[in-house]
Amino acid sequence: MEVLYFLESIRNPVLDFLMSALTHFGEETLFLVAVMIFLWCVNKKDGYFLLLAGIFGTQINQLLKITFRIERPWVRDPEFTVVGDAKASAGGYSFPSGHTQSAVTTFGGIARITKRAWLRVAGIAICLIVPITRMYLGVHTPADVLTSLVLATAMVLLFYPLMNKIWETKNGVRYLLWALLGWSILHSLFMKFFPFPADTAAAEIAGALKNSYKLLGATAGFYCAYEMDRKWLHFEVQAVWWAQILKVAGGLILTVAVQELGYLIVGLFTDALFGRAIIYFAMALAAAGLWPITFKWFAKLGK
Repeated sequence: MEVLYFLESIRNPVLDFLMSALTHFGEETLFLVAVMIFLWCVNKKDGYFLLLAGIFGTQINQLLKITFRIERPWVRDPEFTVVGDAKASAGGYSFPSGHTQSAVTTFGGIARITKRAWLRVAGIAICLIVPITRMYLGVHTPADVLTSLVLATAMVLLFYPLMNKIWETKNGVRYLLWALLGWSILHSLFMKFFPFPADTAAAEIAGALKNSYKLLGATAGFYCAYEMDRKWLHFEVQAVWWAQILKVAGGLILTVAVQELGYLIVGLFTDALFGRAIIYFAMALAAAGLWPITFKWFAKLGK
């Protein structure tokens, strides 16, 4: 907490604004957008690399949260203050940091993929800045962000060479997706049936369970989309630059529309958790399996 007390002592309106803005680089939404851009417009292999590193890393992050159950800094010290409305977006247990996990997976992954020096430097800089913002805002301790920094870096260093090695093999990616799907099922079953200690907050268990079902649905959806592309679509990502912009915009609108429609009808399910899994399955399938059907048309634009 000593580091947080020091950062609390140097807060000022300019830094508060800057840190509050920069911390958004660790949002889950930004990670999903990056995955879609690579999958649709850059390189399918790199898109699946970011996806697998992100899903597996997030699941490990959640397991650590529910296992260690470390409270947020303001709970540990009621006199400690948090910047602005940062507390509102910092739900769940403190250890490890989800924002740091997402930022390092996204921008560390991009830094690993790219050969452009400026982009690599920018990616690494964001990986270091986001953890600082989480501590400055008062929502995480150094242990929280350092653990996520190491964990996400390990995911990037593990999955990038692995994906490069197996991408051109006959069944390598399929087996890897099978393994992730099996792990996702076990992860959800653990969250559902494990007898957590009595001091575990019911809201935290519910949140972890909800996220595990969302990740399970997304994993299943991306697996089905991969099989669709492998057997029938064989979609290409090349297109003129303005067509790429239209492709990304249309794909994101479709994905959000599927999500919103899913939330409208999720009440029809007797099990809300199952409903969430279905929603994220449909989102992943729409984004990686259905929307790419249009890519042949986008590739013709500008010619």
